[in-house]
Amino acid sequence: MYGTDAGRTHRTHRTVRPGVLAGGAAAAAMVVLAGCSSSEPEGGTGGNGPSDRPERAGAPFWVNPENKSAKALDEVRGNGKKQEAALIEKIAEQPVGEWIGTDDPEGDARRATEAAAKQGVPALMVLYNIPHRDCGQYSQGGAKDGAAYRDWLGKVVKGIGDREAWLVIEPDALPHILEPGCVPEAKHAEQYTLMNEAVTELKKLPATKVYLDAGNPHWIRDAGRMVEPLKRAGIDKADGFSLNVSNYQTTEENVEYGNRLSSMVGGKNYLVDTSRNGNGPMEGDEDAEAWCNPPGRALGQAPTTDTGEERADAFAWIKRPGESDGTCKSGPEAGEWFHDYALELARNAEAG
Repeated sequence: MYGTDAGRTHRTHRTVRPGVLAGGAAAAAMVVLAGCSSSEPEGGTGGNGPSDRPERAGAPFWVNPENKSAKALDEVRGNGKKQEAALIEKIAEQPVGEWIGTDDPEGDARRATEAAAKQGVPALMVLYNIPHRDCGQYSQGGAKDGAAYRDWLGKVVKGIGDREAWLVIEPDALPHILEPGCVPEAKHAEQYTLMNEAVTELKKLPATKVYLDAGNPHWIRDAGRMVEPLKRAGIDKADGFSLNVSNYQTTEENVEYGNRLSSMVGGKNYLVDTSRNGNGPMEGDEDAEAWCNPPGRALGQAPTTDTGEERADAFAWIKRPGESDGTCKSGPEAGEWFHDYALELARNAEAG
C-alpha cells in the first residue's frame, strides 16, 4: 500500500524531538502528497471491493471500507469482542486520508476516486514521496530522485483524471527544509521545484483541491518563516495549506495559527488534521520523541467541512488513527496497525 508513508511521523519543534509529525490531520477522500504510508495502499486495491460498499452517510469524504481500521473491526467482531469493536468502530466509520503508494500509484488514485465518485463525495489523498523525506526518521525514504518523483506524480495525476479529490502535498517537507541539518541544502531547490510542479499538475485537473503542508504551530512557531517556502512551493496556485498532519496540537491553536499564516499568503484557506488531537499534545520536553505514539492522546473532532471558521475548509483525519508513528513506545513499524494504541485513542475520546 503505502510503504512507511501512512505511518509517517512529524516533528512538533526541534527541542521536543528530531522526528516528523506522524502522518502526520488526515475529511473528503483527499489526496495528500506527503506523509507516512503503510507498506501497501489502504484497501481498494483488488476486485470490486470498496467501490461497491457504502460509506458512512453524511461523511464529507470517502470512507474506505477496507482500510486497516475496518479490517481490525471485522476481526474483533468475529472474535466476539463487543467492547473493543465499539471502540474501533469510532475510527473505522470515519473518512481518513488515502496515502498513495509507490507500487501502483495510478491504480491507487483511480480506485479511490472512482469509489468516492460513486458515493458523491471527494477522495482525500496524501502524496508523500518527496526525495530525502523525513530526515532519516522512521519514515525516511521517498523517491530516489526528481525523475522518479515526476514519473510517480504523473501516474497519480492520470489515476485521478476528472474525478473529485482533495490532496495534501508532502507533509513535513517544507518545515524540514527550514530545519538546519535536515534536508541537505543542495536539495532545497529540487524539493521546492518538485512540490511546485505537483501543485501545477494537480491543479490542471478539473476537480481537485490542493493543499501544501505547513507543519504545525509548535514546530515552526513564527508563521512568517513559512511564507517564503510556501511561495516557492506554489501556494499562489494551490487552494491552501494543511496543518497538524500526524500531530497532536489543539484545533484552536491550529486555527489561530492558520488564520495568521493565511493573512500572509493572500488569504489562502487551510485544513487541520484533527485525527488524534482530542487531548492536545503530550506535555513536557522530557521525552525526546513526544510526537511518536505518545500515551494519553485521544481522537479529535470528527471530519467535517462545516468548521465554523471562514478560512478552514475542513477538519480532517489526514493521519490514519490507529496506525503507528514508528517503532517507539512498543509500536510496530510506521504505518502498521497498532491495536492497543487505537483502543486508547478511542477510549480517551469517549472519556472526554
